[in-house]
Amino acid sequence: MPRTRRTPEPVAPTALQFEIALDEIEPRIWRRIRIPIDTSMWDLHVAIQDAMGWTDSHLHEFIVPSSAAEEPVSIGIPTDDDFKPVTAGWEVPVALVFRAPGDAFTYHYDFGDGWMHTVTLEEVVTGGRPIRKPTCVAGARACPPEDCGGYPGYAELLRALANPKHPEHKDMKAWAPRGFNPEHFDPKAVKFDDPAKRLRIALE
Repeated sequence: MPRTRRTPEPVAPTALQFEIALDEIEPRIWRRIRIPIDTSMWDLHVAIQDAMGWTDSHLHEFIVPSSAAEEPVSIGIPTDDDFKPVTAGWEVPVALVFRAPGDAFTYHYDFGDGWMHTVTLEEVVTGGRPIRKPTCVAGARACPPEDCGGYPGYAELLRALANPKHPEHKDMKAWAPRGFNPEHFDPKAVKFDDPAKRLRIALE
């Protein structure tokens, strides 16, 4: 009697792996994180903030193209001052936006300084138990200090810090976070906050 071939059972996904890279800066400032499968875009926002080293003290948005004929969709925190429609991130599952490995969209943080990040879904992780909290598995270089003036301001800050003879060296050294080293990043030192707690603070 011929053997009946058994169809392999589908392997359930256990995590989503993303790369976050800050645009327009070389050498690259980037992070690789893994987040739970049942994650909202708000949860992803909080994970990006914590992994990069931002303080979540400014507005943000994910910019997601909808079609060639329409404006991109903005996902973030809706406010009364919005000049375009903004979808609440906590209402949008990540899986609805990032559908397959290779999908990449823009994450915009601090509309004044204008920090643009490219967020790429690298892998749908399978095997093992589903993770419940984000983890940072790799990355390189420190996050720029908040409110340093965007890309031009950060470049000038680095020049001033690197040159003791720079006219603003002393002032910039006093202004920068204590012990700031633009080349240092330790993924093991990343601490992830509770997105629900962060949302309560944001809505207040």
